[in-house]
Amino acid sequence: MIRPALHWPSVRGRARADAGPLLLSALVVVVVTILGGSVPVLLRTTADKAVQEAVRQSGDDADVQVQARWEWDDGPDGGRLRTPDSAGALHDLRDRSLDKLGALRSVLLPPVEYTESPYLKILDGTEPRSFRMNYLAGPSGPAVTWVSGTAPKATSDEPDLEVPFNAPPWPVQVGLSETSAKTLGVGPGDRIKIEDVNHTPKDVRVSGVFRPVDPDAAEWRAAPWLLQPVYGQDGAGITRFGGLLSAQSLPDARLAFSQDEMPRIIRFSPDPSLLTLDSANRIVSAVIALKASSTTSSGDRSLEEQWSTQLDFVLRDVQDQIDAATAQASVLLTAVIVVAVLILLLAAQLLVARRAPALTVARQRGASLTSLGLELLLESALVTVISAAAGVLVCVLVAGGVSWGWLLPVGLAAILAGPAFGVAAAYRATRDRRVPANRSARKIGERTAALRRLTLEAAVLAAAAVALTLLRQHGVLPSAGGTVLLPAAAPALGVLTGAVVMLRLLPLVTGLTLRQALRSTRPLAVFGAARAAVVSSRALPVLALVTAGGLASFALTVTSTTDRGLTDGAWRSVGADARLQVANEGLAKVPAMVKQIAGSPGVHHAVAGQVQDQAPVVVGDTSRPARLVIVDSAAYRELLADTPLPQLPELPGASGPAVPALVRYADGDVHPGDQLRLSRKGAPALTFTAVGTAPPVDGAQDVVLVDAAAMTATGYTVEPDTVWITGPGAAAASAGRDALVTLRQPLEDSRRSAALVTGLIRLAWATAGTLLALGLLGFALGAAAGAPARWQTLSRLRTLGLRTGEARRVAAGELLPLALVAAVVGPLLGVLFARVTLGPLALRLLTGQSENPVLVLPWLMIGVVGVLFLVMVVVVVSAEAAARRRRRLSEVLRVGGA
Repeated sequence: MIRPALHWPSVRGRARADAGPLLLSALVVVVVTILGGSVPVLLRTTADKAVQEAVRQSGDDADVQVQARWEWDDGPDGGRLRTPDSAGALHDLRDRSLDKLGALRSVLLPPVEYTESPYLKILDGTEPRSFRMNYLAGPSGPAVTWVSGTAPKATSDEPDLEVPFNAPPWPVQVGLSETSAKTLGVGPGDRIKIEDVNHTPKDVRVSGVFRPVDPDAAEWRAAPWLLQPVYGQDGAGITRFGGLLSAQSLPDARLAFSQDEMPRIIRFSPDPSLLTLDSANRIVSAVIALKASSTTSSGDRSLEEQWSTQLDFVLRDVQDQIDAATAQASVLLTAVIVVAVLILLLAAQLLVARRAPALTVARQRGASLTSLGLELLLESALVTVISAAAGVLVCVLVAGGVSWGWLLPVGLAAILAGPAFGVAAAYRATRDRRVPANRSARKIGERTAALRRLTLEAAVLAAAAVALTLLRQHGVLPSAGGTVLLPAAAPALGVLTGAVVMLRLLPLVTGLTLRQALRSTRPLAVFGAARAAVVSSRALPVLALVTAGGLASFALTVTSTTDRGLTDGAWRSVGADARLQVANEGLAKVPAMVKQIAGSPGVHHAVAGQVQDQAPVVVGDTSRPARLVIVDSAAYRELLADTPLPQLPELPGASGPAVPALVRYADGDVHPGDQLRLSRKGAPALTFTAVGTAPPVDGAQDVVLVDAAAMTATGYTVEPDTVWITGPGAAAASAGRDALVTLRQPLEDSRRSAALVTGLIRLAWATAGTLLALGLLGFALGAAAGAPARWQTLSRLRTLGLRTGEARRVAAGELLPLALVAAVVGPLLGVLFARVTLGPLALRLLTGQSENPVLVLPWLMIGVVGVLFLVMVVVVVSAEAAARRRRRLSEVLRVGGA
């Protein structure tokens, strides 16, 4: 067996002669390596940050809490026994709960032992104030310094003390913070005048005033009102105060309430810094197992544990967001990979065209195809490895790692395309197979070539159809049964399929143009159309440019749709520039509040309404709870007209006992003319008639909206509890109100600055820029591939009298069809597949919308993409004209000159 021999001088000579194209290919590999290698790693890091951010923002919802009742304290004489070691019972619950945490234990902070009294009302003062008594115990105490008085002590030291059930209120000693004591005007030895919800007085005595050693200690987060009064904790307009119990006074607090009014609680807070995407799945499983282990009944009350937390829901929501971001990142990266592979194939084709004479000569001098292939493979592998190594180095420095899977297609294309094209060119140039003289044999050969091309095109079409079907039917989220890889390629494959169709149509168009030009009397049009017809038959330039232009427009559409979706999501969540939700205690002040707000500077509209979530609405015989909104429809319609939210249809007047209503259900089962009933306790049900579609009030999808005047006419008492405000002064006008205030702009800013959203927008911009740069590079490569033939034709025409300006116009006519296809057809394909695929990509999970965002087309930026391809025609023609000035007439007239 003869071993292939490598001719090293030829390897070095080819590399030096074609250093420019090789460097272009290396640059493409470097850029794609940086993007494809770093983005998945950065996304992984961003996902970890998103998990930590979600847990941090969820606050108490993420805490894991176990609650249990105290053991029975019934005495032998029919009373209740005082249990001195109540703190010890809390310790027992803590130790048992620690043993059951499993995988959760490694990501949770040390537990806080906790008890809380029921709601108590402070009787002194004119403002509504509430009071809670809490016992706290944790890893650091909580440590306090008693600035006056002493720590709470036991009311009685008598062992086995039994207190009758009908005894007077049992005295309890508590400690107050300096702020609370000053605000309430009490000190050591004073009593706080309080009562429970049944107006039963409680005997609460202040033993001392304390100052926390560390106000930021974890224990205080369970009951922040112990340090300073908290506004709105028990409802709008109510300020909560707290009294600190000690281990000695805790048994007295138990006697002050019924047995189940003050349960023992162990609270575990997750440490966000320890949470990652990998640990989130394990934590969700552990949380579900804990909830399943909760017991509702037991022979031993001390073992009846109830686990509660929203941590699993928090992690599932952020997992869905991460899945959506991963899918969208995969879509963008797939687009870059597809275009990069096409550009590398185009660069390899140009390189082989330049080397064709040398390869033919080497072949004629005895070089085997295997030797040539190995020489070309060695060269391409060396260039690819060096350029990929440079990109990997940047990835490691920027992202701290590399995702190798995304680099494989580009690496293979960069390594194999040049050798494959080169060997094929050398084989075709030196094969001894002649063109058949028989016409039928020639037709068979042509049909075979056409069949091969058709097979490749059908494969692309089939892959695009499968990817689009999977994306439309299943989406890309694992929770929806989808996968990421093939559906993520749907936009890229769809645009590539459109480019394949254009590859079929473009020769027809240019051929028709040529036939029309032949009938004209303008020779320049004939020359330009003839050259354009030749160029349009080249597959790779058309595929690369149309795909690059289309996918760049797709990426720009993703950015604009996400940006508008964030704004729309904030509007839908709030319903106005500001929303005030007033508690029951402050409903009487709402009309005066609305008048005052409406007269504030910068306020356009202020409308009050009554909002009842999960109102007991019945449709037919089926219970269909919905958000019931009772509002002045005319005023609310004017308010919505001042916002980008869906407008409110006009409500007709009541023509019977049924109240006209605008109805909206997510499933669309309720239609105009249908009857609905609102159930009421102690009163007949109200009947509504659906007359139109309601807007999604404050993000709700199931809404029943009725006019306040129509409801009042039925005898229904309307008590507005929500105020919507629009205008630039909405935030200032709502500040300091006795209500829960939600501002639209801060909500939008917080969503926009989220790690996943920021990362997606940056990636989309980077993808659009990379695709556009690759597309322009592809145009330059395609023009360079036809430059020798174009120069030869134009130069010979100049010897026949063609002027310089006319030669430029002929060259522009040759390149213009390709530029027009990339500038017009490419962006239109990107817009088409953005409309088809953006919905299943679940952008709503990142924009905070309940529905998929409306597609927003950035026509200005898409127009820039098209203009840049047209500008490239001028640039290429000017560059070639400048290069032709240095050509001599002898070169033009030389036979076979190129």
